[in-house]
Amino acid sequence: QPQLVQSGGGVVKPGGSLRLSCTASGITLHSHDIVWFRQAPGKEREGVSCDRRADNSTYYADSVKGRFTASRDNAKNTVYLQMNSLTSEDTATYYCAAGESCSWLPVLFDIWGQGSQVTVSS
Repeated sequence: QPQLVQSGGGVVKPGGSLRLSCTASGITLHSHDIVWFRQAPGKEREGVSCDRRADNSTYYADSVKGRFTASRDNAKNTVYLQMNSLTSEDTATYYCAAGESCSWLPVLFDIWGQGSQVTVSS
């Protein structure tokens, strides 16, 4: 049974940094495109970054470009999301997802992490 287990998250002050981890079992992450999504209360789930295996490219939502960095450690079967210069607008539950295409559409992904809460507050 494929499973993604997330760690990281927490409470941070504006301007601070956090790193999320997403470790896979039952699947090999380097065989999938990996998307980080987030969902704030009352809002739809939105894509944050997409790491495309075909050409090792990573795409970012405009709202996080230049502040967030997604990466992989294939030896650990783990992906990471480094988040810097955090603002209150980044407060959300963050999810990793593994799929067959680099897309911002959550419906296309059927392997999900359990979610990590990120709260940015002074």
